[in-house]
Amino acid sequence: MLEVRSIRVRGRVQGVGFRPFVWKLANELELVGDVRNDGEGVLIRAAGCRISELVAKLLDAPPPLSAVEDVEVNCIEFQLPNDFQIVDSGPNGADTSAAPDAAMCTDCREEIESSGRRFAYPFTNCTNCGPRFAILRALPYDRAHTTMNTFEMCAQCRAEYEDPTDRRFHAQPIACSDCGPKLWGEPRSEDPILGAAIQILNGGILAIKGLGGFHLACDATNAEAIRKLRTRKCRPSKPFALMASLERIGGYALLSGANVDLLSAPDAPVVLIKSAGELLPDAVAPGMDRLGWMLPYTPLHHLLIEKVGRPLVMTSGNVSSEPQVIGNEEARDKLGHIADAFLMHDRDIARRLDDSVVVQGLDVPMVIRRARGLTPGTIALPQSISDDQILACGGEFKSSLCLTKNGQAMLSHHLGDLDNPAAYEEFLKANIDLAELMEHQPNGVVVDLHAGFRATEFGKEKAWREGVRLIEVQHHHAHMAAALGSIGWNGDVAVGLILDGLGLGVDGTIWGGEVLVGEYSGFRRVSHLSYASLPGGDRAQREPWRNALIRLDAAGLSAQADQIFTDLPVDQMRSVAESGINSPPCSSAGRLFDAIAACLGIVPKFQTFEGEAAMRLEALARSAPKGGGAYNMDNCDGFIDPSPLFRSIVNELEKGIAVEIIARRAHEAIAVAFSRAAHNAASDAGADTIALSGGCFQNVLLLEMVSEKLTDFRLCGPGQVPVNDGGLAFGQALIGLAQSA
Repeated sequence: MLEVRSIRVRGRVQGVGFRPFVWKLANELELVGDVRNDGEGVLIRAAGCRISELVAKLLDAPPPLSAVEDVEVNCIEFQLPNDFQIVDSGPNGADTSAAPDAAMCTDCREEIESSGRRFAYPFTNCTNCGPRFAILRALPYDRAHTTMNTFEMCAQCRAEYEDPTDRRFHAQPIACSDCGPKLWGEPRSEDPILGAAIQILNGGILAIKGLGGFHLACDATNAEAIRKLRTRKCRPSKPFALMASLERIGGYALLSGANVDLLSAPDAPVVLIKSAGELLPDAVAPGMDRLGWMLPYTPLHHLLIEKVGRPLVMTSGNVSSEPQVIGNEEARDKLGHIADAFLMHDRDIARRLDDSVVVQGLDVPMVIRRARGLTPGTIALPQSISDDQILACGGEFKSSLCLTKNGQAMLSHHLGDLDNPAAYEEFLKANIDLAELMEHQPNGVVVDLHAGFRATEFGKEKAWREGVRLIEVQHHHAHMAAALGSIGWNGDVAVGLILDGLGLGVDGTIWGGEVLVGEYSGFRRVSHLSYASLPGGDRAQREPWRNALIRLDAAGLSAQADQIFTDLPVDQMRSVAESGINSPPCSSAGRLFDAIAACLGIVPKFQTFEGEAAMRLEALARSAPKGGGAYNMDNCDGFIDPSPLFRSIVNELEKGIAVEIIARRAHEAIAVAFSRAAHNAASDAGADTIALSGGCFQNVLLLEMVSEKLTDFRLCGPGQVPVNDGGLAFGQALIGLAQSA
């Protein structure tokens, strides 16, 4: 008599075609038993001679959208059926997790390109692809709880949906032209996609309803169309994302195998790739050497791209600084002055989801913006951490929320900058939305130290209202914890090398170039960039010349500063700095990069978007040959002083040294100085792990330089958790859990 095995599978295994996968595999292996969803994931009960092969397949070759975290096998007593069956959910119901949206699969692409009832149907999907989180209104994930609930399946779709041998078995967004969403153009045309393509080819701007919101699209080879889009959207120079087929991207970008894998993944993010080959107009991304590319990830995108035959600008459909538009009426109202035409449909979008952005880091992809395709998704908490329910509220910019439960952290999608009222509304909605999805009741709320952050105000009020513990966390400690937690670190002590724009320090000053020693529950500051005032406060973040002036003066280069910034009010700014009024002391590495860029004439006066000066400086530095050496920076008594760096920059400018060489040597100087400080801190503390975090480490060149100098240590840094403030909430949650233990 065959022994019966219970096989428990945990992870992202519901809503991704796992049960039909098991059913097919079990029949191939001549097993009997059943498979069901329940509150823990998927439960298989089976008997037969080849159970070990089944278990191996579950681990090694699961369905494409699944993520198996654990497989547990036990012997049980069970009266088996005579075959293998898919049965309804167990007594504890289905798992309440939701899967991310997934790009169109190869099978569906072939289907819309060939004859058949879904030929050219723009909402084709199956179990292995299509919308999920973007259409989900409530859990469990079934059609009645999605925005597809208004579309009644036709008989043919119903038959596919109920057939376990069909790849559309329990595909909740299943549809066809007879029963599913409808597409139209404004102005109306007999063929909406052809009409939209003609608009683009004629130099027009198209507002297209995508998966998680509207995009604004135009011909990426048409400089005048791009100029028009920038003017109407009030976006003078921030890079635009691009969409094209893989073959066409290869004509414009230096495609590595890693980049191809990133582009082709189910999450289909925007991938930053170095330009090569044919050139697009500089207006796509002024001053940048990398462009953000993505593949068409919905059938609608694919059909449009094929009709146009050219790469498209595909940027967020929003008014400048506001969240992406998702509703048809909202689009007409807010985008009508930007778009010349619309491509719309009647499938509602349940929640705004921006496109995710990634870049290939040293060994792993580096997530810059965590959004569509990557969320919702959980991150396993380190084993040493408390298993409590915590809500972490993140920061003011690139905001996100993090909720912890059952040893997992759910880091939300990108919610925007909370100084914008519309973005703050999205933040409030996301708090309610995610709490309901996770059935989350926090025992503690974690916020940033900065009392003026709207996220902090929200968290404090929520903690008071619900009578739970409030935990205030220093900004850079949260960055450090996020990097450590992303690799499941469980050590006693580590070092954090945190380089970013700004964060309030425990001493009331502005930090941003920090070397910390500690762990999840606490830290101490052992070294940092020397202070320089920020004359004008927030304005100094937008106007790089202010930072350059202060650093040049500190280096004894006031006369040279007068010559470099002849048309700017330098004396007035010196007076502001000396007064101390609205001129807080700051140790920010981000402002240091801004100052260097201003000295070299890169965006000296005004940044049109956050990070513009630093991004252009990085691009310039990458264009210089390697091996040019580094300038010096002083490191004494825990202070890293860049004055020698600025004296070298001015000296080499006077000699006529190429600015790209100066930019690279300046990068090397910063990498050397901070790496040495981190190395010394780790050696003194007996630490073998160094966390690299903060927005400056989105600079891949800097990341490479620092990593090369710290090979004696285990490094954790850019990966699945953004190193910018988009990952802040995850670090806050870890600290909150550690302090709750």
